[in-house]
Amino acid sequence: MSIAARPTPAPRAALADLGPLAQLRAGRLARRMVQLHVGLVLYGVSLAMMVRGDLGLAPWDVLHSGLARYLPLDLGQVLIVVSFLVLLAWIPLREVPGYGTVANAIVLGLSADATLAVLDRPEGLAARAALMVGGILACGTATACYIGAQLGRGPRDGLMTGLHRRTGLSLRLVRTGLEVSVVAAGLALGGHLGLGTVLFAVTIGPITQALLPAFVVALPPRGEDAVSAASR
Repeated sequence: MSIAARPTPAPRAALADLGPLAQLRAGRLARRMVQLHVGLVLYGVSLAMMVRGDLGLAPWDVLHSGLARYLPLDLGQVLIVVSFLVLLAWIPLREVPGYGTVANAIVLGLSADATLAVLDRPEGLAARAALMVGGILACGTATACYIGAQLGRGPRDGLMTGLHRRTGLSLRLVRTGLEVSVVAAGLALGGHLGLGTVLFAVTIGPITQALLPAFVVALPPRGEDAVSAASR
């Protein structure tokens, strides 16, 4: 008897290194735009969940919450302002923003403020812990979703990769240095550090890495014309 050959698994889609215009011309744009914005909205929702859980925020959000104590702005508005300030730091690093970079800076803050307007802080510790854990899981899913759309890095991600390229330091060291710095600044301003901050820091990378392959949108080969690419 002949043994039937096992089917070869399809190769996983890979993240492409594309410039801003190439990202928009790479094909499957409608699908990628929807996925990008779903991911960004979910990210803002996850931020609000951690805020209402009141057990600690993500490192950058410790800074945002600290700044919100001194500025006449809501938390999401502070996030938007900080995002565009971070984008200014891209200029000497020669990083080029894509559509997703600008959308990231705006949609996250709007989504966070909209969710905070309808989501109240629960009284029980168990409910607050559930919001914290749910927020972290939602954030990891959202990150994989918007990165997988292949429409540009977020402002903070680009700052990290730009510093990595310019300094030669490892991504892990650059990320750690940035997050320690923003947490320290946020604490000095009265931002909220807690168990959620630590749990977020140690789990968000593995969660995103585990989910990313399922969300990366496979792009057609660069030589295909737009009609062929859009039909896939």
